[in-house]
Amino acid sequence: MDILFPILTVGILGIFLGVIIGIVAKVFAVDIDERIEQVEEMLPGANCGGCGFAGCADFAKGVVAGKATPAGCPVCSPEDVVAISEYLGIAAEEKEKMVALVRCSGDIPNTVRSLYNGVRDCRSAVLVAGGAKGCDYGCLGFGSCAEACPFGAIEIRNGLAVVHKELCVGCENCVAACPKNLITMVPASAATHVYCNSPEKGAVKRKVCKTACIACRKCVKASGEEDYMEIDGFLVRSNYENPPPASLVEAAGCPTSALRVDTEHIKGAYGGASK
Repeated sequence: MDILFPILTVGILGIFLGVIIGIVAKVFAVDIDERIEQVEEMLPGANCGGCGFAGCADFAKGVVAGKATPAGCPVCSPEDVVAISEYLGIAAEEKEKMVALVRCSGDIPNTVRSLYNGVRDCRSAVLVAGGAKGCDYGCLGFGSCAEACPFGAIEIRNGLAVVHKELCVGCENCVAACPKNLITMVPASAATHVYCNSPEKGAVKRKVCKTACIACRKCVKASGEEDYMEIDGFLVRSNYENPPPASLVEAAGCPTSALRVDTEHIKGAYGGASK
């Protein structure tokens, strides 16, 4: 009898607490929309943040709530977008793949640079008089963008960041990481770009870089009546509303090779002006 009383007491207390916990769980239960978990499973799961949400789970919640569309995921393939849209019963938006473009072709052999023995990081280097590169608008080449890329799409070659666009998913992490604001997003279908971002006059650029755009406008003239190129002060840019064909590079004969085809640029096929 001495041991029976404590056992009964503990048992009754356990039942009482169980009932209390059950009531509390019932009252404060949070309804979970199963569609959120399903959409999250259908996403690639990169958690890159390129969609503007905190991660894939947050993005899935936004899609189900109508605050985002499946096409807002930069990593989703068109097939993924269609699958998620069909699951939710919404219209699938057409999605044009965008990739990163580093608007600089000034590698070590073609640029003037000063000695730099500081931290090998672009954000740190830019704090020291804007970096060691003669061009204040050029790629510093310490790889902050490459480190920010979770997909290994950026390579540092001869002190210059180059993008392997077949690996780029368009998450834009590199855009935020570049302290020079050199990286922009362009349609993946566009192949011809001006690899320069300096607004300086041509003569100023040529003193520090052999591959800078000097705004000679040969590419504009070679475009003829086609509106392939845009003039922006002392800089010419590709018009991505009407992207220039690869053939324009040869037709224009750019004297500094700032106008390039991306597949040849990644191979290192271009040199700079001879003088």
